[in-house]
Amino acid sequence: MAATITQGFLDHKIFSIISEAAQEMGVRAFVIGGYVRDCFLARPSKDIDIVVEGSGIALAEAVGNKVHSNVSVFRNFGTAMLRYHGIEVEFVGARKESYRRDSRKPIVEDGTLEDDQLRRDFTINAMAFSLQKEDFGALVDPFGGIRDLASGQIRTPLDPDTTYSDDPLRMVRAVRFATKLSTADHPFVIVPESIESIRRNRHRMEILSKERIVEELNKILVTPKPSLGFRLLDETGLLDYILPQLSKLKGVETVEGKGHKENFSHTLEVLDNVAAAETEAIAEGRLMDYVFEDGQETAQVRTEPNVWLRWAALLHDIAKPATKRYDENLGWTFHGHEVVGARWIPKIFQSMKMPLNEKMKYVQKLVSLHLRPIALVTEEVTDSAVRRLLFDAGNDIDDLMLLCNADITSKNPRKVARLHSNFELVRRKLVEVEAKDAIRNFKNPVTGDYIMETFGIGPCNLIGQLKEHVKNAILDGEIENSFEAADVLMRAKAAELGLTPVK
Repeated sequence: MAATITQGFLDHKIFSIISEAAQEMGVRAFVIGGYVRDCFLARPSKDIDIVVEGSGIALAEAVGNKVHSNVSVFRNFGTAMLRYHGIEVEFVGARKESYRRDSRKPIVEDGTLEDDQLRRDFTINAMAFSLQKEDFGALVDPFGGIRDLASGQIRTPLDPDTTYSDDPLRMVRAVRFATKLSTADHPFVIVPESIESIRRNRHRMEILSKERIVEELNKILVTPKPSLGFRLLDETGLLDYILPQLSKLKGVETVEGKGHKENFSHTLEVLDNVAAAETEAIAEGRLMDYVFEDGQETAQVRTEPNVWLRWAALLHDIAKPATKRYDENLGWTFHGHEVVGARWIPKIFQSMKMPLNEKMKYVQKLVSLHLRPIALVTEEVTDSAVRRLLFDAGNDIDDLMLLCNADITSKNPRKVARLHSNFELVRRKLVEVEAKDAIRNFKNPVTGDYIMETFGIGPCNLIGQLKEHVKNAILDGEIENSFEAADVLMRAKAAELGLTPVK
């Protein structure tokens, strides 16, 4: 990898404006961090961090006046941010930090560029471009970040024990950057001394908030190959602190010479399969997201990875250790693991301080249903079974099918090919049944109000019985999905229950 600045990265007008404003104020300013790193990796970046030997807020306000842009000021953090022609620029004063052993909160003092670079997490994030007139664009790289970029190494500027003990989240960030930056042609690794330091300091994870950890996990999950990150979390011992339920998937038990699938590796393979399939589907515009606006549900083409789909892939077999049984005739079984796993999802989300709203319910739904399409693959694909699946999955049917297709793994390539072929039959059947019966957004043709009005009754259990009877008849294909057919069936069932329509 050439250690030269790719032409054009500092040609944007905002850099010369910042340079001019800094000179007028008599302060020095530098581009630092991820933008500089991404220049050398030839990766697009619209987030720019500016470090100032002085007041970052004052420089931001001066630049804001020049470009007529609103400046958002965060005085508690000593930072300010503005947007200019689609680029987000954040300003901060150079600082040096020190930490107490029992706290993540640093003691912050004003500092120099060198002080600021010393407090950075990794050498590849500590590089800076000068914005001074006399050496505009010069690379300031005191720790050999450009060398580590070229060799694909994640290394700390200081002794790793100091870096990781000061802020233990940097251990997870090391994993995240190794995962995010790796490509097939240019993999990144955490250097051995840093791996050993993470193992020594992993207990420091206990002082971190769950929210900060989950933010890093989410960034790992939406990478092209998230399994790299979770294998590193396991290798360093961090996984036991972050998601111990996932660690329990490791290992193979053998009875009478029969072993089961290694569920940890299987889970990570499914996760990568989902990432690849979703990326392809997004590129082709085949996935939709459904949002509620002003009481109306609208469909939008998905343009970014759905992190909650990735969570569903990660947790889809989470209850297998708890449901594992050996049967002399059947071998190893995991009966009901989808039911138990779905029941665990709210507890896992709550323990990790993740949202307990529709996002959690979405993951729970996919975990509970992830075997249903597979069952259709191995059995006769009836319209009734397809209607039931469409009804239960609703608008999440496409994500469920993507997850289930990704869940087809085996060391036998012919078996995988056969299952994928059968799976396509199920997919086509879903399209046919949905086009004919409109079950995905099923609404019962008869409502509770209509039943009460028809029979002159108040709220009672009979209303639920009638609605359930109609719903099941439609899903089982006994009647068509129309008000007229539902009304006839409802009246017949009501007569059996002793109800008489009022005039």
